[in-house]
Formats: sequence, C-alpha cells, structure tokens
Amino acid sequence: MHLATDGQEQDMAETEQVLEIENQDDIALVKRMQDGRDQIVAEIKKVIVGQESIIDELLIALFGGGHVLVTGVPGLAKTLLIKTVADILQVDFSRIQFTPDLMPADVVGSEVVEETDGGRKLTFVKGPIFTNILLADEINRTPPKTQSALLEAMEERQVTAAGVTHPMAQPFFVLATQNPIELEGTYPLPEAQLDRFMFKIELGYLSESDEVTVVSQTTQTHDNPLSHPLGGEDILEFQRIARQVPAAEAVIRYAVRLVHASRPQSESAPDFVKDWVSWGAGIRASQNLILAGKVRALLLGRYNVSYGDVRALASSVFRHRILLNFHAEAERVTTDDVINRLLEAVPEPASDI
Repeated sequence: MHLATDGQEQDMAETEQVLEIENQDDIALVKRMQDGRDQIVAEIKKVIVGQESIIDELLIALFGGGHVLVTGVPGLAKTLLIKTVADILQVDFSRIQFTPDLMPADVVGSEVVEETDGGRKLTFVKGPIFTNILLADEINRTPPKTQSALLEAMEERQVTAAGVTHPMAQPFFVLATQNPIELEGTYPLPEAQLDRFMFKIELGYLSESDEVTVVSQTTQTHDNPLSHPLGGEDILEFQRIARQVPAAEAVIRYAVRLVHASRPQSESAPDFVKDWVSWGAGIRASQNLILAGKVRALLLGRYNVSYGDVRALASSVFRHRILLNFHAEAERVTTDDVINRLLEAVPEPASDI
C-alpha cells in the first residue's frame, strides 16, 4: 500500500477510542476494502504511470463518498485516470466536455413535448448527470451559470427540474478536471461550487523515467485488458463502514481548530493568515477532514482517526477553500504555503483528552 504512514501515525491518545467496528462481517468488509483498494491500484497502473499519491487520494474520496477536482496542465492524463477508474468499477459513466456554449440543460436535462394517445405532455429527459461516475472535463471552460448546474446534485444527490425532484443513482461521484486558471478561455469556479469538492488534487509533471515509460507504452501496440475487482454496491458498503470509524473528540477538535485558524476573521487566526488570506475554509472542510481521515485510517489498517490522518489530508481539503488576497499574490505566496504554515502553527490538543 502506497499510503504514507507519517511515522506510522499510532497516536496513543486516539487509540483509546472505543471500537465501533466489532462484528465479523464489518471486519471482513474492511479487509475487502483494503484488498479492493490494492486491486484497483494494480489495474490503474496498467494504464497510468506514476501518480501514486494522486490515485490514493482519489480512492479515499471515492470510498468516502466525496467529489474530487483534479487540476493540471493539458496532457497529464487527468481524463484517462478518471475514465480508467470508471472502467474498472464497471459502473455507469458519463463524460461532459465543458465548453463556453454549454447550457445547464445540457447537464441536468430538460423537458420536451411528447405526443401521446392523450395528447401532448411534457416529459423530463434526463441529462448526462444521471450516472454513477460523472467526468466533468475541463469544468472551468464553461461560465459559472452552467457550472452551478452541478450544485444540487453534488450536495443533495438529486436534481430539481420544473418543481419535480429526481434522485440520483447511487453511488454518485463527480470527478472534475480543470486547467490552471491562468490559461486562456477559463473561468474561475464559484466558491460554492468549489466547496462541494472533498479534495482538490494537483497533478504535476512526471519524472523523466516515468515519462520515458509513458512514451514507450503509448507508441507501441499493446493489449492489456482491465479486470473488475469491485462494483458499485461494494463502494456503497465501503462508504457505510467508513462512517462507523470512531474519531476522538480531540482529533475532531484539532480539525476544527485548523479550519478556524484559516479564517482571517477568527481570533485564533495567525498573523500570516490575516495578512494573506481573504477568505478561509468553511465547516465542510472540518467534515471532509474527518470523513476522509476515517477512510485513510481503514486503508492503513487502523480503526480510529489519528492526528496524522488530518495532517496528511489537509492540503487537498484546504487547497480550494482558502482564498488568498493581493498581498499574498504580490509576495508570491501560494495556498500550499499557507496550509503548511497552518499545520506548523496549530498544535495538537493532546491535553484535551
């Protein structure tokens, strides 16, 4: 397993939490989750070279029921990675190529007039959002009006059209890709849209050796079919068992303190946050830190969330929720710089246990 252990993360304070995964069926399900993760990674590696940490976080979000925003310049296999995950799981998959002229109805669907024996009537025709895994490709190439068509589905797992609520299929998982905002023809995502994503993952360039492997594999004939170790029902069971993992109050308090410290309006905010941040993370950041931490703990063979889980996931949870001001831009301070300093500035509340 490639998940970083962060010093094995056996924080003794958290291990005193009462175990909630007790019966043999649940323990067997956790083992299936761990094995399934390893099998999915093995299948992904048939197609994707490198990017181990990216794959780990993608699967943490999937097993936790969260959505993921993947950022990187064109040509880094963002779309291929997401499509490969859908192929492996054999669930319904839709891809929407976001463009400047895309309309909300192109995403959620629209009502059309149908001729019936009783005369004409309006019928709702579902759009591509009604699927299990939705690839929102280059989501920031469409205006905010169309981006916002995803909001209700991502948060409430439903779509309301003409006053009628249509439930989404389960599991429902949005994997969005975007190009860096500095590129031509892109629109910034609204804060409300960004907050619906559990993680924002940044893809960087491959190492020279990995890039050599990619070029070699993609310029020759090969047939390497994917197997399908898990399905949609397994993912739903993993999402259920993850929520049963206990988190000590001190760990939750640590996550909340990190979130509070990211807000320049908060009394607990460090000076560098007040200097560089215009808007900090909201309550979804705390919720996602703990929920993703529960999944990460299970994948590492633990039945409780540690401080190390929170620290390991902080960058991906905070990256799209902390908005920097012009002072930070002038000083060339990045969001990751602020997050790293937050992790140094906020102590673990060990004395609270």
